[in-house]
Amino acid sequence: MRTGNRSTSAAAVTHPSRPEPIMRIEWTDPVTHTVGYLVVDTLVSGMATGGTRMRPGCTLTEVEDLARGMSAKTAMFDLPIGGAKGGIDFDPKDPRADEVLERFCDAMRPFLDRHWVTAEDLGVPQHRIDAVFARLGMRQSYHAAIERAADPQRTAERVMAGLCAHAPGGLLGDVIGGYGVAQACLAAAQNWNWDPARCTVAVQGVGTMGGGAAWYLHDTGMKVVAVADAAGTLFDPAGLDVPALLDTRDEYGEIDRTRVPAHVERLPRDVVLGVEADFLIPAAVSYALTEANCDQVRASVVVEAANAATTPHAEAALAARGVAVVPDFVANAGAVAWAWWLLLGYVGSEPQDSFDRLRAAMHDKVGTLLRAWQPGTGTLRAVAELLTASKAHERANTTITVP
Repeated sequence: MRTGNRSTSAAAVTHPSRPEPIMRIEWTDPVTHTVGYLVVDTLVSGMATGGTRMRPGCTLTEVEDLARGMSAKTAMFDLPIGGAKGGIDFDPKDPRADEVLERFCDAMRPFLDRHWVTAEDLGVPQHRIDAVFARLGMRQSYHAAIERAADPQRTAERVMAGLCAHAPGGLLGDVIGGYGVAQACLAAAQNWNWDPARCTVAVQGVGTMGGGAAWYLHDTGMKVVAVADAAGTLFDPAGLDVPALLDTRDEYGEIDRTRVPAHVERLPRDVVLGVEADFLIPAAVSYALTEANCDQVRASVVVEAANAATTPHAEAALAARGVAVVPDFVANAGAVAWAWWLLLGYVGSEPQDSFDRLRAAMHDKVGTLLRAWQPGTGTLRAVAELLTASKAHERANTTITVP
């Protein structure tokens, strides 16, 4: 673990106050009795954005935390939209999952038509939610924003062209979030003058976000020494062949162990959290790092690719040890920022334009935060929250115009 020249004074940064969400809705599926939630944290110009997740044990508190995080993401990246989140307490591998998701979206139709732009999240890949929207007669999961355009059909075609553009590592819409996480890591390395070629990375979760981050970091020359999925951790101190491993994933983001080279160590799933590396990227589930396990972390920087990956107690404990935790609403905000740049016409279907814009934005945001932070003054999240709170008034009267 690298320590750099970071101070450990005892002062504390005060978190800004957190107002109540605008709206909480609890839904019960009439067929399976599954419970789902929609939380609208903030509205800007009558709209909010945030994905819909599906996992066993999903709670209202979890969805509320995620919705608050979406508000922070949109503020951090100066997007003209508020924050919301959907969640369903159901196993996405259950054969009834698509039907449950469709009934949830149908029940939320008044919000999806006019106020809530949703997208993929844990357990709900983009193609699944888009298929549900198509069956319900909506153009795509960005439906509410697209319908505000002067020519919704033309806007829908432009958005789909961007989502389906081929980029290094996969379709642009699938990889852009992971690319943003990779750039957050590179921005931190640049801030501390670390040579990327000498940096090591451990990644928990190799789905859309974690897999994309691992792919792009490997592509830059960083050594990805560990990746973990539901089946366990794969470890090689000499560096894993990330593209080859990702090519074996199934639809649930799990690597085919029959195609893993024999020299790669197969370890328990949670071992990845304690791997000695410069960067740890939790990209699997919320609350992966807790007060009970954060002392295992041996990385110098934690970059949150998953939403709410670190609990407040764990984050404070890590900061006290000099570990920077780049918060989710900065590190993984590339996907939502890019989606709105695409909707607003700031980028199109040329991947390099999107990569250039996101790289510049992520380096600016992460660099600004790291330059303003000392671990003894609290968490990096506290610094970021103060910055986003200062932008709330500026966005209050924003009008969304979708071309």
